[in-house]
Amino acid sequence: MGNLDGKVVVITGAAQGLGEADARILTERGARVVMTDINDERGEAVAKDIGADYRHQDVSDEDSWDELMSHINARYDRLDVLVNNAGIAVIANIESTTTQQWSQTLNIHLNGTFFGCQRAVQLMKKDQQGGSIINMSSVVALQGYADYIAYAAAKGAIRSMTKSIAAHCLAKGYNIRCNSIYPGSISTPMVHAALAHSAGIDFEAAQDPEALRLQLGIGEPNDVAHMVAFLASDEAKHINAAEFVVDNGMSSVVRT
Repeated sequence: MGNLDGKVVVITGAAQGLGEADARILTERGARVVMTDINDERGEAVAKDIGADYRHQDVSDEDSWDELMSHINARYDRLDVLVNNAGIAVIANIESTTTQQWSQTLNIHLNGTFFGCQRAVQLMKKDQQGGSIINMSSVVALQGYADYIAYAAAKGAIRSMTKSIAAHCLAKGYNIRCNSIYPGSISTPMVHAALAHSAGIDFEAAQDPEALRLQLGIGEPNDVAHMVAFLASDEAKHINAAEFVVDNGMSSVVRT
């Protein structure tokens, strides 16, 4: 399932968490992965470990996207998959969020995703080869979370942007699919920080982190990475403008 032999894939925010899991799974399935991040030390180490290509990138910097796509075009002469994964999660509500926090969150999530999608379409439509764009949203875009207003706003906008991009590519006949994924609580540094803030749970200090993960009903990064791999593959060729929630029912099931 999800054979990716030879596909050229860009994954942003790939040094750790969901992005790292994506890079590992997609490489295992035969993709030629280009990882980007601002955490160069860890990003380069992961890339060396899995045989991927690593590039420093601040996704909120528009010029960095032009530089990245020039590199992709020169080295690989194609782009098959873009995974817009980079992000931050500022823990603050409508009253406590600063203008700086608001702007930084939207710049990374919303502008970064916009720049990436725009440049990816330009490269993917070359020679009518097509491709798959996968935008990482969140269950925070589907429900109300008081302490994540900037994050929720950005992820909600990504949800709508994804559908608009899919509609455009369909109208133009580009054979470029654009879908979005909505992870729930997944065992990543971002979620660990949220648990420490909201419930005083120190995941990193736990004697048995795996037992704690299972107790809390938190997913593994690979749970999302397998969905990314499927949407990146030709097996998902008829799936477009769709939303995929990966949260074990967290956002839709009332637990009694």
